[in-house]
Amino acid sequence: MIRAASVDVAINLSQFSQQLFQSGLKHRIVEESGKQTIWVGSNGEAYVVQQRLNDWLQSAPAPVEISVANVGPAPKTSAIQYGLLRWLVSAWFGFRRCPITWSLIASCVAVAVLSRLGDDTYSVRVLFYPLLPEDSLLKLLLAIDSVAKAIRTLTPMFLHFGELHLIFNMLWLWYFGRQLEKLQSWWVFLLLVMVTSFVGNTAQYWYLGSNNFGGMSGVVYGLVGYAWMIYHFIPRAGLMLSNKMFFIFIAALFLMEVLASSLIATAAHAGGLVAGVLLGGFTAAYYRLYLRQDMLGHSLK
Repeated sequence: MIRAASVDVAINLSQFSQQLFQSGLKHRIVEESGKQTIWVGSNGEAYVVQQRLNDWLQSAPAPVEISVANVGPAPKTSAIQYGLLRWLVSAWFGFRRCPITWSLIASCVAVAVLSRLGDDTYSVRVLFYPLLPEDSLLKLLLAIDSVAKAIRTLTPMFLHFGELHLIFNMLWLWYFGRQLEKLQSWWVFLLLVMVTSFVGNTAQYWYLGSNNFGGMSGVVYGLVGYAWMIYHFIPRAGLMLSNKMFFIFIAALFLMEVLASSLIATAAHAGGLVAGVLLGGFTAAYYRLYLRQDMLGHSLK
């Protein structure tokens, strides 16, 4: 077996071990010389364990060490300062691991505050899709003849209209974004976001004939499609996604179209999803067939 990682015996790994078993990753945890060692069957699985363990240790509470000399109630200000410092450190390390994901979330929140969750669209009018000819897709694409117009085909992803719209998109952006961004170079993830945003926004504008839409939903569905393809064709990448979750997203897309088509940018969702699936398929084929790798960064045995 392959030694994946070692941690101090003071850390309770039972919850982490259960998560590994639920994801189908077989392993053993053995205590050795004051350490807990995690053993797995291959180098690829070892890489997955290392990545997940780093994430879990960041979110798991650290064991508290109390010296006899310091027993007693701590000053309230010290507790507040310690909590604030710990939050800042966690936020900094979280940003360093997934800078694109957290930058997108921060930008969406800032735009939501500026626009008062869509009540004041005038203050963010430059973020709406540019007015282009929509009688044919070719004319629409040819009309994107400047950098400013090209950028504005992406910026509707920062617009949100209502608390639930913002919260739903940010939660799923965080869930899928932090997984995918850590698997690949930051620029690959940024390119994935840009392509799915462009395809989703352009599909919605062409379908609707108006630029009165916005949201990160097209990108989220793009990440879902991309992650689903990687999950199927490069399963040792260790993405936390299942067929059940994927089909729930598809069912939600159809239900939103049937029940609230006038309120939901369905074409943006569908366009982002298709773009994500195609990009995921291309990435999987590139790694499996050209690079001969069964995991991002790990060669086939």
